[in-house]
Amino acid sequence: MASWPPDGFTVQSVPTNGTTLSVAVGGTGPTLVLLHGWPQTGRAWRHVMPGLARTHTVVVPDLRGTGASDRPAAGYEKSNQARDARGALGALGLPRPAVVVGHDIGAMIAFAWAAEFPDDVAALVLLDALLPGLGLEEAMNVAEGGMWHFGFFMAPDVPEMLFDGHELEFFTATFRAMSTPGTFSDDDLAAYADAYRGRDRLRGGFAHYRTLFDDGRRTRELLADRTLEMPVLTVAAGLHAPHADPAAVLRPHATDVTGRAAPTGHFVAEEAPEWLVDAVEEISRRAAPR
Repeated sequence: MASWPPDGFTVQSVPTNGTTLSVAVGGTGPTLVLLHGWPQTGRAWRHVMPGLARTHTVVVPDLRGTGASDRPAAGYEKSNQARDARGALGALGLPRPAVVVGHDIGAMIAFAWAAEFPDDVAALVLLDALLPGLGLEEAMNVAEGGMWHFGFFMAPDVPEMLFDGHELEFFTATFRAMSTPGTFSDDDLAAYADAYRGRDRLRGGFAHYRTLFDDGRRTRELLADRTLEMPVLTVAAGLHAPHADPAAVLRPHATDVTGRAAPTGHFVAEEAPEWLVDAVEEISRRAAPR
């Protein structure tokens, strides 16, 4: 199991936007923010952080409600969590615009950040995520064969009740089914399960899902009169959807969008860290100075 934080990084408690985030920071150069998904924490980026820190100041928060960050009762809308992240940069004295990379729920936050505050984002990387307002709601429609878990996680109280005491079982089954063999050790799975153990930690995780319809409405409002002009890279899990065009949904809303398929399952940063470092470095070089 890779250590946390990786060598060269320190972890700080950073007040921002009415809450406090646990944030790992390391490296030198332009600002680069990594936003993890559910059910993970900032340690999801542990394999790519040292490589990216060679050319960037890398900022890795535990999202609101997860890991060592505070778990407030509200504020999980993706635009508000973008305010969490941009406020953390301000508190750390780090400049914007930043290259922003998000995976899963973190990709939803990264996209909301770019749509809500486009001058903050020099380049945007979205890893294996559906986006509220841009196809997620249709993919959630179980009557048409959609993914059941989104609606289930949005239900109040019930998911916490059923997952409580079964965290490690869930993590083991889910992570190994959605990744290439050998990606997650028993220690890795235990670390993630511990981060979500108990109903309060589980609630903080499921809260990210309970705002998705509001997030979709906000996306549609913003994109009605706005086009993203920063370079955008969207990455699909190539082993699960080898023929997907991950950029298709964004082409009507972005002037410079590229789609790639990673040689991985869902957990790109942990399955193919060198591939991802190269992809992020490439798009970072394309970001126009501001």
